[in-house]
Amino acid sequence: MDCSILGGMEVASNGDLANWIIPGKLVKGMGGAMDLVSGAKKVIITMEHTARGKAKIFDQCRLPVTGKGVVDLLITDMAVFEFKDGKMTLIEIAEDTTLDAVKDVTEATFEVAADLKRF
Repeated sequence: MDCSILGGMEVASNGDLANWIIPGKLVKGMGGAMDLVSGAKKVIITMEHTARGKAKIFDQCRLPVTGKGVVDLLITDMAVFEFKDGKMTLIEIAEDTTLDAVKDVTEATFEVAADLKRF
């Protein structure tokens, strides 16, 4: 499989993904997320940047990890991040936001691309 596009609950700055369980919540099973991220050449995650105003992007996932270092691209309602060589780089921000606003709601350590774009 060339590419997997999945939703995420949390993403870490090293590309770890958590998207299959919230502790204390009843779930019927893991589904196939672990298979999808382990078999893909490229993994794209889409999610809201925050949950009730709180960060979902950390230096380390707080929820159980679906895949370690599997994320290549993270697309949120505020920003787009690229993951290469263990580094997280902000490559685009939304027209209606600012770099400071993205920093305020992102607990992960990240670099900013020299040619930061807007979407």
